[in-house]
Amino acid sequence: MTTLITHPLPVLALGLALGPQVIPPRLLLAGLLFTLLPDADVLAFKFGIAYADAFGHRGFSHSLLFAGVCGVLGALSCRLLGCGPLKAFCWIALASASHSLLDAATDGGLGVAWLWPWSEQRFFLPWRPIEVSPFVHGFFSQRGIDVLISEARWVWLPCLGLALGGTALRLLLRPRQQAL
Repeated sequence: MTTLITHPLPVLALGLALGPQVIPPRLLLAGLLFTLLPDADVLAFKFGIAYADAFGHRGFSHSLLFAGVCGVLGALSCRLLGCGPLKAFCWIALASASHSLLDAATDGGLGVAWLWPWSEQRFFLPWRPIEVSPFVHGFFSQRGIDVLISEARWVWLPCLGLALGGTALRLLLRPRQQAL
């Protein structure tokens, strides 16, 4: 899996690039929270559910169906999020799905169950440059540092470029205020 530090970054970068007129702050914040939600499946270990089980890690909570259900929750909460239901659905579903996309780009684990419940097959992307994160007990080690360096290279820096580039483009394209 990618670290919980990294999962929100693509959604944050895209939200900053698009700006608050397109992605209201409450919608952006909700999206950040929904990027983390799929990893709540690690609680399954406490109940004796195996990693490879459909309800184990990277199982149903990493599926496209789960992302869609999260989007529906967003649409139902659209007034609270300060936008219309379609925008809320799309943003929250995208945020949730971005989690499994990042996990599918890692070099370890069992893959993600994108097609659950129709298939329990686990998938990876063809290109897997991100080092898989150790669980908490191994995070504060050389391996954890290596993972953060990998994430910085493959996720953090591109996200920084997206956020800065999008913000700069928005500022360049906005209508100029006429001097009074």
